[in-house]
Amino acid sequence: MTATQAQRGSYWITTFGCQMNKADSERMAGILEAMGYRAGDDEHSADLVLYNTCTIRDNAEQKVYSYLGRQAQRKRVNPNLTLVVAGCVAQQEGESLLRRVPELDLVMGPQHANRLDVLLAQVEQGQQVVATGEHHILEDITTARRDSSVCGWVNVIYGCNERCTYCVVPSVRGQEQSRLPGAIKLEMEGLAARGFKEITLLGQNIDAYGRDLPGITPEGRRSHTLTDLLHHVHDVAGIGRIRFATSHPRYFTERLIDACAELPKLCEHFHIPFQSGDDEVLKAMARGYTVDRYRRIVERIRERMSDASITADVIVAFPGETDAQFRRTLALVEEIGFDLVNTAAYSPRPHTPAADWPGQLGEAVKVERLQELNALVELTARRRSERYLGRLEEVLVEGRNPKKPEQVVGRTRTNRPTFFPGQRPDGTAIHAGELVTVQIEEVRPFSLSGKLA
Repeated sequence: MTATQAQRGSYWITTFGCQMNKADSERMAGILEAMGYRAGDDEHSADLVLYNTCTIRDNAEQKVYSYLGRQAQRKRVNPNLTLVVAGCVAQQEGESLLRRVPELDLVMGPQHANRLDVLLAQVEQGQQVVATGEHHILEDITTARRDSSVCGWVNVIYGCNERCTYCVVPSVRGQEQSRLPGAIKLEMEGLAARGFKEITLLGQNIDAYGRDLPGITPEGRRSHTLTDLLHHVHDVAGIGRIRFATSHPRYFTERLIDACAELPKLCEHFHIPFQSGDDEVLKAMARGYTVDRYRRIVERIRERMSDASITADVIVAFPGETDAQFRRTLALVEEIGFDLVNTAAYSPRPHTPAADWPGQLGEAVKVERLQELNALVELTARRRSERYLGRLEEVLVEGRNPKKPEQVVGRTRTNRPTFFPGQRPDGTAIHAGELVTVQIEEVRPFSLSGKLA
């Protein structure tokens, strides 16, 4: 380490939003540590503060500005503080973010995450930098600082080519860019060598993986699909579990379902957003499928994997949504019996068609519908949890329960968080990374408790 690196001090990263952002933050933390920064104790004393932002909802965006206000005050007192905004708000706002918060040193979109060191070098030369232009994402598989030592994220496709009328993601994360299978497998092998046991493959629409890569098979289909990738990486030694997210119903094929049923490392958990239970709303959203298409996907999954966990995302109070259309969403939640649904009221986002449409619904309607939906989601999740009571479940231990240090927490193959004592009957401790059998003694809507079997 050079003298300059030794003097760089501490860093702090706050991450908002999705798993893609969490994965980007791990990569940027690794770059900072390679530059000579060390992880700080808190954001109020760190020498470099980075906010990796989300713009999918307005409240997440406003929270970023609140955080920046406090850091701007720090910077006026300590001009040596380096202040960075990364992620989707940075991509969306660009130079206008500098006008709003002139104390910022660097504004950088998600596609530039692996160029953080280059951009900070420009900052160190006295420049105020905005990096939001189109950029081909280069392979960068060696620098991530992982927040877990057991479960790791691996990006397989960046960007999004969909044009959902409510969603800002394509304009802030760019066009789809699939990584080559060999590079993905190499990263997984590196994680396995470091002791990781579970990998979640990530993509904004992960089942669209490979459609930008060349090649056609003799059967006439694309050479690179998510199904092919799962077969390609399944034999990585040391990795016991593989998951993937987030799936789009438009691209979720029977061939993919069959692969998940046949490959033993693939966990029986599928996150497939449906967004609305009404076909007219789905059409207005430009989602590209019907409720019946979604229903058939779930039926096929449960035919092949009867105990599979199905989770989803849904938006209520989309512009023009009637009460009858909302009731169809409730009916679908009841019918499917989801293990978990991430719910949100529609939030108008910049540069999206729906933001300018007539029929915008008021906050009172949004709150009322969200409350009713959330109550149903909790009820159906509790019903789904009841199937675990008394069962023996394979649980991968991830660490201590922060609220009860005498317990450890891990997840079932179906992704249910499970809490149980952190010691065996003989007094030996249970460690992160162990795969244990737990007898379930208590169920809650979104988690389980039990004892070692």
